[in-house]
Amino acid sequence: MHTAKTIDLGLEAASKLKPMSSLRKTSFFAGLIYILTFISIPTLSLYQPIHDPNYVLGAGPDKPIIIGGLLEIIVALSGIATAIILYPVLKRQGERMALGLVAARVLEASTIFLGVAFLLSAVTLRQESVGPDALLTSRTLVILYDRIFTLGQSFIPAIDDLLLGILLYKSRLVPRALSLIGIIGAFPLIAGFLGVLFGYIEFRSELSMISAIMVAIFEFSLGIYLVVRGFKPSAITAGM
Repeated sequence: MHTAKTIDLGLEAASKLKPMSSLRKTSFFAGLIYILTFISIPTLSLYQPIHDPNYVLGAGPDKPIIIGGLLEIIVALSGIATAIILYPVLKRQGERMALGLVAARVLEASTIFLGVAFLLSAVTLRQESVGPDALLTSRTLVILYDRIFTLGQSFIPAIDDLLLGILLYKSRLVPRALSLIGIIGAFPLIAGFLGVLFGYIEFRSELSMISAIMVAIFEFSLGIYLVVRGFKPSAITAGM
């Protein structure tokens, strides 16, 4: 009797729990995936061996490079997922800009996939023991990765966050101060990209890293906010 009564009380309490709304699910999963995009941070150390000019002739495990490539692929897919999940909400504020965000995320992911393909090709050359003849090819593949990284993970994310920041600022779905970090942070990132492109800043130097700080803060903070708090009540979410 005691067990049956306990079960009945448990069922009664569960029935009173408010189910997560569709809008809350959207914000929760978008935030969760935004946090997931930071999974590629370890690649800064994982990719160090492949930047050795004699990498293709050396010995040692290739797993760090392969793991780094897998992490980047996860980031690429996560970037697309965030834009797609947020699109039904953001399009109510501005359909063209929301669609532009999806397109920019897809373009960014494409450059990441291509960059990973370059690095894995260099790994294959080493695994095949092709010898000194592959030194130039291997080095070229790594340089191509560095260049496409500059474009795909420095310039395009600035466009992503500029579009997203404007949409969030206008819609008031999150605190406007948070939206402004994304809008303002896009410009130092673009400046850092141009600095590297024209040779004023070294690739992955301290200055280039500093230029990305505001964008990183914006995306990570946005992810945390959406997971914990969800969207603020807004005119565009009324009736959703």
